[in-house]
Amino acid sequence: MTRVITFGTFDVCHIGHIRILKQARALGDHLIVGVSSDELNLAKKGRLPIYNLNNRIEIIASMRFVDEVFVEHSLEQKAQYIKDANADILVMGDDWAGKFDHFSDICEVRYLPRTPSVSTTEIIEIIKDTQ
Repeated sequence: MTRVITFGTFDVCHIGHIRILKQARALGDHLIVGVSSDELNLAKKGRLPIYNLNNRIEIIASMRFVDEVFVEHSLEQKAQYIKDANADILVMGDDWAGKFDHFSDICEVRYLPRTPSVSTTEIIEIIKDTQ
C-alpha cells in the first residue's frame, strides 16, 4: 500500500484544494492530510484562518478521497509527521517546488501543479473588497 501525505491550511476550501487532494490520492492507496492549526497559520501567515480548525478538519475529512486527517502544530516537525504517517510520498503544490526536497531521504517528494487563478488569499481579498 502506497501512503501519500500532504499539508495545508485548507481555509476557504476551493476547487484548487479539491484538485490537488484528488491528484495526491491518485498517487497512492491512502491519503493523509495534515491541517495547519490556527496558531500555526497565525505564525506563518500573520492571520487566523477564516474557518476554525475543527471546521477545516471536518471539511477535509468529509472528502471521499481523503483517508486520514491530523493537526499540524509545527513546521519544524514535518519530518516527524511524515515518519509517523509511514508516508511513501510527500505531495505539495508546485509553488513550493524545491522547498521540501530535503525530505527525499525519508520519502519521495512530488510537487503538483496548482490550479491557475485561484488562491485562498485572493478569495479573501475579493470578499473584503465587496463589503
